[in-house]
Amino acid sequence: MNLFVLHEVKAVPICWATLLRKGIVYLILALLLVVSTDVFAHAVAQGDKGYIQEITGTNIISFMYLGAKHMVTGYDHILFLFGVIFFLYKMKHIALYVSLFALGHSSTMLLGVYFNIGINSYIIDAIIGLSVVYKAMDNLGAFQRWFDVQPNPKLATLLFGFCHGFGLSSKIIEYDISPDGLIPNLLAFNIGVEIGQLLALGGILIVMGFWRRQTSFYRQAYSVNVVMMSLGFMLIGYQLTGYVVAQ
Repeated sequence: MNLFVLHEVKAVPICWATLLRKGIVYLILALLLVVSTDVFAHAVAQGDKGYIQEITGTNIISFMYLGAKHMVTGYDHILFLFGVIFFLYKMKHIALYVSLFALGHSSTMLLGVYFNIGINSYIIDAIIGLSVVYKAMDNLGAFQRWFDVQPNPKLATLLFGFCHGFGLSSKIIEYDISPDGLIPNLLAFNIGVEIGQLLALGGILIVMGFWRRQTSFYRQAYSVNVVMMSLGFMLIGYQLTGYVVAQ
């Protein structure tokens, strides 16, 4: 489902409770828009980077923690995941799409680090920003309206999952991990990423479950997806600017 049919929804009188809920939603969106550039950079924390560079051998707990932390604080990944499940109501559908996303980012993350596949972090993060723009446009029904086509959402989720995985691998490579214990540490990091993803997903589903019960959901959904698309474009612009400046 997307917002292609939202024009058929009739307006209803807005009560004070609805106005308050809308105010909360837009306040959250405004805070997202004014977050610092560090959020858009989504770089490796200096403390984490220094710690990883100092340790050697197998460190399962440490890498699980880093993986979970990276996903939970990875606003680009969370935005895309939020867009993917925006109009998914059944748990079997949510599980399918989240599994496709996890399969995509897990495979390229592990292979990218193991084979040291270097992709410019600015470029891959710009592509991740593009994934956010794509999903917001899909939710808005833009592809149907403008191009009279509907991309396969499952295939798109998997393909963008691959891109998100390379984004993760580029961050791990920045850690300059010791080859001693590399495989178990990578697997631990991946497990941590999945744990972080489940934690983020749980929080999103709780909020969405409450929001979807409100009569104002579909009217607010349009604005939320427009803001999400804007954030994606901001991420793209930030990363491409960084790429140009770095040359």
